[in-house]
Amino acid sequence: MKRLLIRPGAIGDFILSLPSLEAAKADYTEVWAPRPVLPLVRFADRTRAIADTGLDRLGVIEGATVPDLEKFDSIYSWYGTNRPEFRSAVKHLPFTFFPALPPCPGIPRIPVPHAAKEDFVVIHPFASAIRKRWPIENFRSVAARIGKPVQWLAGPEEALESAVRFDDLYELACWISRASLYIGNDSGISHLAAAVGTPVIAIFLETDPAVWAPRGEQVRVLVRPEVEDVLGSLPSPVIPNPA
Repeated sequence: MKRLLIRPGAIGDFILSLPSLEAAKADYTEVWAPRPVLPLVRFADRTRAIADTGLDRLGVIEGATVPDLEKFDSIYSWYGTNRPEFRSAVKHLPFTFFPALPPCPGIPRIPVPHAAKEDFVVIHPFASAIRKRWPIENFRSVAARIGKPVQWLAGPEEALESAVRFDDLYELACWISRASLYIGNDSGISHLAAAVGTPVIAIFLETDPAVWAPRGEQVRVLVRPEVEDVLGSLPSPVIPNPA
């Protein structure tokens, strides 16, 4: 059985879908997904960036085809579910479509090499939308009282002086796995931290954490917290300093 899994979406959406994707693994499995998340796929025989496959032409350009689709016995797709023109263009192929909203069949796990926990806390004060970002001065107040060394984390395009940055998400996952704690917003990197087993404090301001929160035994979700709420949620090895 040759199966193709097509999963578009942002980093957090993709990570939430990992249990479903892994459960669908066949004798031979390919995953087509956004380029940044491909390093996180550790179970597939092959991965490809959706942008390189030509899927975007189907149902848009008359007569467009993607010959590589023909080699699969089964195709599970989260791509094109709500696009009738795409579904029509692939109706002769063994597609099964799934809704974009991630199911909750299990806790996402990203395997990383075992490494002893180190004495630092990661703070990532960014998110894809400004409305999801807790004020950075609040993060700074937490960092000043956290009682452990803090490593500030930023993406390649995020402005933050002296921040740690990674271009490869799997390398970032390995680094976060060594931290004693991660604190961040409703973002894909918070999901990444949870998926490697690092204790997480995730701050939600707008979206529904019942649907979009990171999953894991060591995840604490706070909704519109104050600084003292975050400090009061620190796990026991991380004790805040007095104000």
